[in-house]
Amino acid sequence: MASDDAFRKFLASNKQWHQDTSAAKPDLFPALAKGQAPPLLWLGCSDSRCPETTLCGGQPGDIFVHRNIANIISPHDLSIQSVIFYAINALKVQHIVVCGHTSCGGVAASLGNNKIGGTMDTWLMPLRELRAALQAKGTFDRKDDKEKALALMEANVQKGVDVVRKNAEVAAAMEEKGLKVHGCIYNVGTGELSEIDCGEPEEDFKQRLEHFKIG
Repeated sequence: MASDDAFRKFLASNKQWHQDTSAAKPDLFPALAKGQAPPLLWLGCSDSRCPETTLCGGQPGDIFVHRNIANIISPHDLSIQSVIFYAINALKVQHIVVCGHTSCGGVAASLGNNKIGGTMDTWLMPLRELRAALQAKGTFDRKDDKEKALALMEANVQKGVDVVRKNAEVAAAMEEKGLKVHGCIYNVGTGELSEIDCGEPEEDFKQRLEHFKIG
């Protein structure tokens, strides 16, 4: 019963939102009905506390979105690769943002060894592999659990940016159209979005084009 009440509340809220938005911006919905031209593709986490359009102060039509648990980006994920292809070739986005966030359940689970079950253990394998690599490098030395989670979260975003940049469509668009790829962290506890260092030396950029740009 409670879940049904929540659904009905959302329907009622939509009616109010529609009325308020239509009154404040009468041209918005007719314009959206004609198509979309978002300047940015957002690759983030499915967490309900991280609604990209809201936290960026945007409105419908501003951001093209793909979200999954723990914002894991794989070159073998056909869903995310299809989204990237469409964003670049059809929507002509100018920016791609890979965003992680604090208090991420996927990160917390990957720092432990408890079985989650279902497909989740398989899904989080890239994060566990990243955790193992960071531990081997000594990144976790003298860090408490909160600091380890932050380190793994940032490394996951940086890894995601690297995977995105190696996408053939992205590599070509970065060279030919000035597409930019960013890494960001959203702080759930403060509501602040911050960019993290995902810089790429010129020589690495040239090597990436040599190895991953096709056509």
